[in-house]
Amino acid sequence: MEMRPKILIVDDAVDTVDLLTKRFRAEGYDTAEAFNGEEALRKVAEYGPDLLVLDVMMPVMDGYEVCRRLKADEKTKYIPILMLTAKGEVEHKVKGLDIGADDYMAKPFDYKELSARVRSLLSIRATHEKKVVEEKTGALEQMMEQVAHEIRNPLTSIGGFARKVFSKLPDDDPNKRYMQMIIDDVAVLESMIKQLIELKSMSISMKAPSNINDIIKDSLKVFEQDLVQKAVKIDIALQEDLPAIVADKKLLKRAFCNLIKNAVEAMEAGTKKLKILSRMNGNSLAVEITDTGKGISQDKIKNIFDPMVTSKVYGPGLGLTFALKIIQDHKGSISVESEPQKGTTFTIKFPVEKA
Repeated sequence: MEMRPKILIVDDAVDTVDLLTKRFRAEGYDTAEAFNGEEALRKVAEYGPDLLVLDVMMPVMDGYEVCRRLKADEKTKYIPILMLTAKGEVEHKVKGLDIGADDYMAKPFDYKELSARVRSLLSIRATHEKKVVEEKTGALEQMMEQVAHEIRNPLTSIGGFARKVFSKLPDDDPNKRYMQMIIDDVAVLESMIKQLIELKSMSISMKAPSNINDIIKDSLKVFEQDLVQKAVKIDIALQEDLPAIVADKKLLKRAFCNLIKNAVEAMEAGTKKLKILSRMNGNSLAVEITDTGKGISQDKIKNIFDPMVTSKVYGPGLGLTFALKIIQDHKGSISVESEPQKGTTFTIKFPVEKA
């Protein structure tokens, strides 16, 4: 499943919408349409576009008001907006830019120029999102240092004393059950601290030219019993003769294991199918991991790589954070597409150096 930039076209002129839909899709974009301002706001929430092409003069709610509301909302303020209008006067252009529009074109427009501006805005958005991820990664590393320093030693003491008290209590003492609960909770926290320290130390790795297909196969071996027990059907499509990538096999295997584990745990009922493929995608080597699990809602999908975000009942959500950090350390990128109750696809891309 290829990730394609999503463009929402908002215009009450049906012929303009049809024209832009055909042109954008021919260029490889995914599109959706809205024909008035209120419908546009609903579609933004449902569709999650990467960019809006927004007409100014529309019934029900004009483009200026749509732009103002989107730019005032933290969830949508960074979606680029290219405004279109039949009015070419400077004051209309200034008004659109003042309320937050990222670019402006007057009708009739030249499609080649419009297409170039769309590419530019999408590139700016991608750069912004990359910067946000880097800032989150930096904040994570700082947090790990603080957690390891401030919590590890006191936690060791609590666990040690709790185990000592527990061992001295008679079996019929009602307090023994509560001490066991303390010991269990401390074990969870100790495991979390260990993971955080491991995450921080991942920058120390031993990289060498590696076959990505071999790493994928080694990762799958870890889950052989789980896949049989959960009756998960495996669909493997690994392209042969892929170029080698410079990688730490152990760390990259761990990243793939975390993604596979996440996929297997997401498939709780119904058809259970895990599909893994590898292939060349332009100048990148791509790996896709697809499940038929419960999926992830659009309002949560952008936060799944954040530390401590988890869909599980208990325990820290660090698996996807591990995967992201490892892949970034290999100069790669990871993206996700998901639909609730249908499944999720993680796409990992690694740059391939030319011989």
